[in-house]
Amino acid sequence: MSGLLPGFLIDIARIPAVAVGLPIALGGLVGYGVNTRTAWYSSLKQPLLSPPAWAFGPVWTILYGMMGYASHLVSEVAVKNLDPVTRDMANTALGLYYAQLALNLSWMPLFFSARSPFVALADMLTLASTVFVMTDVMNALPTRFPTIYLLAPYCGWLMYATYLNVGLCYLNY
Repeated sequence: MSGLLPGFLIDIARIPAVAVGLPIALGGLVGYGVNTRTAWYSSLKQPLLSPPAWAFGPVWTILYGMMGYASHLVSEVAVKNLDPVTRDMANTALGLYYAQLALNLSWMPLFFSARSPFVALADMLTLASTVFVMTDVMNALPTRFPTIYLLAPYCGWLMYATYLNVGLCYLNY
C-alpha cells in the first residue's frame, strides 16, 4: 500500500498541528456549508437519546483532533521505522485514515443536503467498518502513544451515530 499512498498525505500527517488541524478545519467547513436547520429535518421524528443539536460541534471537534493526532503518530512509524513490513502497515493505516475521513465528511451532505438518510446510513456503515479496521491496524503499530486511546471514543461515537441514523430511518420511512 505504501506505493499507493501519495507522499503529500504522509507529509500532512507528519506535522502535528496540520494532522490535528486539517480534519478539524475540514469538518468545520462541511458543518458550516451544510444547512442542518431545515424544515425537513425539524419535521423528522427523533430517536430516543438524541443529543441536543449544540453537542455535535464540540464532540466532532474533539474527535477530529484525536483522529488527526493518531494519524500523526502513525506517520512517524511510516517514516522512521526500519522494518519495511511495519512501514507498509503504517501506510495502510494512513490510507484507511484518509478513506474514513472522506466518508466522514460525506455524511452531512448526504443526509442534510441530499436528504437521503438511507444513503447516509450506507455511508455511515461503511465509515464505521473502515474506522474499526483502521483502529485495529493502528493499534498494532509501535507508536509512541497507544492510538487506541485516541480512537476508541471515535468508535464509540460512530456506534451512537449509527444508532441515530438507523433510528431516523426507522421512525420516518
